[in-house]
Amino acid sequence: MLPAWVTLLIAMLYLALLFAIAWWGDRRAEQGRSIVGNAYGYALSLAVYCTAWTFYGSVGRAASEGIGFLPIFVGPTLMMPLSWLILRKMIRISKRYRITSIADFVASRYGKSATLGGIITIIAVLGGIPYIALQLKAISYSFLIITGTTDTGGQTAFYVAFTLALFAILFGTRHLNPLERHEGMVAAITFESIVKLLTFLLVGGFVTYGMFDGYADIFTRAEGIPALENLFRFEPAAYSDLMWMTILSGLVVVLLPRQFHMAVVENVSEAHISKAMWLFPLYLLLINLFVLPIALGGRIYFGNTQAADGFVLALPIAADQSFISVLTFLGGLSAATGMVIVATITLSTMVSNDLIVPTLLRLRKLDIGDRMVVPRFLLLIRRTAIIGIIALGYGYFKLVPTSYTLVNLGLISFAAIAQFAPAVFGGLFWKQATKLGAMSGVLAGSCIWGVTLLIPSLAESGWVSNSVITDGYFGLTWLRPYALFGQTDYSSLSHSLFWSFLFNIVAFVGVSLFTKQSFEEQKQAVAFVDVFKQKQALPGVAWKGQARAEDLENLLKRFLGRRRSTELLTRFHQQVKLALGTNHSSELAELVQFTETQLSAVIGSASARVMVASVVKEGPLAIEELMHMLDETRQVIQYSRELEEKSRALELASAELRKANDQLKELDKMKDDFVSTVTHELRTPLTSIRALTEIILLNEGLPVEQR
Repeated sequence: MLPAWVTLLIAMLYLALLFAIAWWGDRRAEQGRSIVGNAYGYALSLAVYCTAWTFYGSVGRAASEGIGFLPIFVGPTLMMPLSWLILRKMIRISKRYRITSIADFVASRYGKSATLGGIITIIAVLGGIPYIALQLKAISYSFLIITGTTDTGGQTAFYVAFTLALFAILFGTRHLNPLERHEGMVAAITFESIVKLLTFLLVGGFVTYGMFDGYADIFTRAEGIPALENLFRFEPAAYSDLMWMTILSGLVVVLLPRQFHMAVVENVSEAHISKAMWLFPLYLLLINLFVLPIALGGRIYFGNTQAADGFVLALPIAADQSFISVLTFLGGLSAATGMVIVATITLSTMVSNDLIVPTLLRLRKLDIGDRMVVPRFLLLIRRTAIIGIIALGYGYFKLVPTSYTLVNLGLISFAAIAQFAPAVFGGLFWKQATKLGAMSGVLAGSCIWGVTLLIPSLAESGWVSNSVITDGYFGLTWLRPYALFGQTDYSSLSHSLFWSFLFNIVAFVGVSLFTKQSFEEQKQAVAFVDVFKQKQALPGVAWKGQARAEDLENLLKRFLGRRRSTELLTRFHQQVKLALGTNHSSELAELVQFTETQLSAVIGSASARVMVASVVKEGPLAIEELMHMLDETRQVIQYSRELEEKSRALELASAELRKANDQLKELDKMKDDFVSTVTHELRTPLTSIRALTEIILLNEGLPVEQR
């Protein structure tokens, strides 16, 4: 064991190293030499999925349930082959429409609804707080194990939380535009992914082949211990848990705010997905190779005297391996800090863009008159949100009962985020999905999640009366959180997921079928569902009103700054050939859409729509005008299709010409071979005749017989 001050110093030095890597990554990016803008960096950044839950909690679950830890990794592995269809579609949409978060994605799909974006943000924050608490608990617990102390773990978690907040502020909110890649942060996360994988393989190899004599030795010893027999039996009732956990993990690997940020927002090229489809599952396989050996080894070595979540660190300490123990501690620290950094940055963006800014705009409390004040104010909101989110996570960590395992905390968060699934995936492939349907589904599912998982966790910690668990809500036994409607056949997680998904999907589909979409919803539905059929963003022709190009350009300058906005406007004018200062409505429609799209990257799609509406006077479209615009759009689409068909015909003709040319070359070669052969056959006798004639002429005295 190490002294507390030494361990704390090592942790702070490691965090300082992360600062240095992030700074170096930003400097390299400024020089145009990105160190993570490749497929391998992309795949490693997705490994932010592997948190302290993976590093410590998987072993704890394996020690009590055998292979019950696997579904958390089987789900993402099964989801990755689908990423070429789902994740690529999300990336294409997000890049085209400047989407910066999962909340903005959902809000933009359903008519750029600020209300829906706010609901998604609130649920994401509520679901993210237990997960942040999980990381802090893991850091605190690992500190207690490596130092052998009993009273300073909470202080360590506080110091680490403060340092991570500082890191997130420095490298996550340096720029107002979240679409500007956080190269430094991604570099640090990639480094941490390598560290946690190598350290887990190191400690796993040491336990398996250093403390024991390989896999066979560990499993043979474990089979001889009666207390471990349940780990080698698989009860039929556990199938439902495995199924629900596989589904859950497969959904959240895309929907978690931090995963959406790393997989979508920080993506450089869609082509990187093809390598990530096998590299990320390979990473998950490698980091789980020694989970069962460590879990069984810990049960064999410690029995029931050591909490299973700490086996990864406790075993090398018990073997008096200080060096391996320190590296293991740093691996666990990497797993926890990586998640906290990315989660707080993404959640702060969501809180700013989809909660606070829309509220301020609605209350008319945001003064956009000063172009210097607005960016600073928005950055201040995000930085304050980072501090607040980490503070809430730390508070939940202090409140949560010590009996709650790391896996339990993680599953609470996963179940909350999974409630986005019908709205997100339904919105990607079903044009008839409506805003009210999405809102109803998310709210219904989240309410069931709250009463079946979140409130019971608070009840077990003593902050809510325990009677809700034993007697049910309002004293009604059929409203007991772990036996809702009298259903007692499932575990608490499977029970919660079954009812929450049922209410969510029924509300989403049912309300969507009986409600109508607004024009904006219809437009966004086509934009999202048919994104691969479009070469560019849908044209903003369905707009009528009064606006001045100068007002729209000034709006951009207030949020993006003079230099950046001038660059964007110049490029825009070159692309659409729009003369500066024009006020023709058909041309201004393009500028209105462009302005809204650019602002979406800074303040979210819903707030951007409100801001643009504040400087333009949009008028109602008559049905004749709308039909005329649709006819024009249809003609443009038809013309585009004709061009594509002609291009395909030209490519086909070119291919046929190349084939004919190859055949002519082959015939020419055959002709040359034939001529060469004939020439050879003719030349041989002629040469002989000439040679014999020369012999006769030169040798006049030859006998007649020889002649």
